[in-house]
Amino acid sequence: MANITVKGHEFKEPLIRDSFDRRALQFKNSIITLLKKIGIPEDDINVELPPMAFRRGRASASWYLEGQHLYYSYNRSRKYVDNLYVVLKVIESEVNLILNEEKRPEQFTVDFYEEDDVEEKRKEARELLGVEEDCNDLELISQNYKQMAKSAHPDVSGGSTEKFKAINNAHKILKRELV
Repeated sequence: MANITVKGHEFKEPLIRDSFDRRALQFKNSIITLLKKIGIPEDDINVELPPMAFRRGRASASWYLEGQHLYYSYNRSRKYVDNLYVVLKVIESEVNLILNEEKRPEQFTVDFYEEDDVEEKRKEARELLGVEEDCNDLELISQNYKQMAKSAHPDVSGGSTEKFKAINNAHKILKRELV
């Protein structure tokens, strides 16, 4: 099994071959347990499970900490349950950093803060940058961004400050998701 690195944390790539729905429920419960360790009430944690965890799909967890909406999602694996495993491993690594006092809770909040409509903004950003709705190829996204930013730059004939800002913002939103 290969290792993968996500959000600066390295762990074994998921290899889930059976009991997908049961494992997804276990991962959900583990995420809730981990977040409760740092004082987040269960009522403030949301991990939605699809009807069939073996299908393709974005896995995400959202929670509130001191009035801030925190969120993490992953969508690079072929199955929802594999994506949820990655979400679990990232949250587990981050919570352990807090518990071991290697990371301050304030930095945890900054790292996971997202607007409530983050998924809609990501969809709009992909549309603006001319990539597929489920594109996770940061190289392709950056390539499109550079071409569009070059033609929309305010210093270029026909450029537009507003369009340039929108393109930069779209790239920033997707880069935050995919790095």
